[in-house]
Amino acid sequence: MTNFQGFEEKDFNVFSIEGLDERMDALKTYVSPKLEQVAEELAPELTAMTEDEMFVHVARHARRTKNPPDDSWAALANSKRGYKKLPHFQIGLWETHLFLWFAVIYESPIKQDFAKKLKKRKKKILKEIPDNFVWSVDHTKPDTIPHKNLRQKDFDEMVDRLGNVKKAEILCGITIDRKDSIVSDGEAFLKTCQETFQQLEPLYQLAKE
Repeated sequence: MTNFQGFEEKDFNVFSIEGLDERMDALKTYVSPKLEQVAEELAPELTAMTEDEMFVHVARHARRTKNPPDDSWAALANSKRGYKKLPHFQIGLWETHLFLWFAVIYESPIKQDFAKKLKKRKKKILKEIPDNFVWSVDHTKPDTIPHKNLRQKDFDEMVDRLGNVKKAEILCGITIDRKDSIVSDGEAFLKTCQETFQQLEPLYQLAKE
């Protein structure tokens, strides 16, 4: 049984609040505690699954001085000190949807190496990632690339960019529309998180090699 009750309309509506301070206050009150709770509940299972101790990091948006954040998340990574340089898992939301990601973002020093490994295992990855999954090349934008539409050429371009462009990133996972009934059902949402991260665990292991 979980204590997590799910997300509500008001959680998504935080991202339409005007003003940096006002939006940050609402984020800290409503959204961040829920993201932290979900991540804390998932941490033991992710630790067992990856064989790496997973620590929870909730986005603080500390560097912002004028533009309020358009999304927020909690990350799980195998370091207490931070997650941005490490392959990690994310649970978060935009105004329109929730997202569950495996992520290697621009601060990561393993990007070139990881790009080579992804290219080498391309056929296996394209075959084994489920059709309803999506990819992203920039965690700061809500746009995604459906896996079922991804051709080998598109995959190559995405991976080459990861290896060659300083700001490039790669994320894989699912998005869930805010109107989906699973969003407000804490137990069902956590189960979806667990199943999604299980599917993404081979990418995590590949990044770790």
